[in-house]
Amino acid sequence: MMSFAMHKQANTSPLLWKLDSISSLSDEEKRALLDLPMNVKVFEADNDIVRDGDRPSDCCLILSGFVCRYKVLSDGRRQIMGFYVPGDIPDLQSLHLHVMDHSIGTLVTSSIALIPHESLRNLLMQHPGLTGAFWRDTLIDAAMFREWMIGMGRRSAYQRIAHLLCELQMRLRAVGLAGENGYDLPVTQNELGDALGLSTVHVNRVLQDLRSEGLLALHGGTLHVPDWEALQVAGDFDPAYLHLKR
Repeated sequence: MMSFAMHKQANTSPLLWKLDSISSLSDEEKRALLDLPMNVKVFEADNDIVRDGDRPSDCCLILSGFVCRYKVLSDGRRQIMGFYVPGDIPDLQSLHLHVMDHSIGTLVTSSIALIPHESLRNLLMQHPGLTGAFWRDTLIDAAMFREWMIGMGRRSAYQRIAHLLCELQMRLRAVGLAGENGYDLPVTQNELGDALGLSTVHVNRVLQDLRSEGLLALHGGTLHVPDWEALQVAGDFDPAYLHLKR
C-alpha cells in the first residue's frame, strides 16, 4: 500500500485541489492528507466500485475518470443520483453508515484510491480542521442533491441539461480539469437520461436545440461552450449551492 504523497509524484493531488476549493487547509493538514495510505486500483468502464448492500472497509477517492452514484429499481431501471470527478470521495458516509444503500460505479476507466476507514478516522481525530473540511464536503454533496431534486421537479428538460453542464464545469474547474471554454464530458446521452429522468430521445433533442442556439458543441466527448453566461441563463444556474471559495 502506498501513501497519497507517493502517488502524488505521478499525479497532482485532486483531493487537495478539491478540499482547498471549499475550505482553508493548513500546510500541516495538507501534509497529513498526502501521507494517507491508500491502495490504488484501476476500474474499467461500467464497473461497480461498491455495491448496494456492501459493508465497505474503505472509502474511494477518485484520482482520474468519471463515476456515478446510482440505484437500480426492481424492474431494472436505473436512477443516477450524482456524477463524481477526481478529488471526490462519493462514499465518505460509509465511515458512519456501515451498509451501502446504493451503488457507485465507473462510467469510464477510472483510477480509484481505496483509503482504509481506520486511517481516515485516525486522520480526523488528529486533525480537527480536516474533520470540518470533510463535513463541509458532505454538506455540499447534500446541497447538490437538493439542487438536483429542484431540477427534477420544477425545471424543464432544457434547463436540467444546461444546469448540469454548468455544474460540472464549475466542479471540474475547481480541480483544474476544465478550461475557460469547456471540458471533457465522457457521459453518454443514455447516462444523462438516467440522471435527469429523461428518455435518450429527449436528451438528444435538447442537445440539438442547445447546439442550434450556439450554446455548446460536443465532439468526441469534449464539450465546448462559447458563452458560459448564456448557458447559465439557459439552465437557471446559480453556483452558490456549490459553496466554492473561488
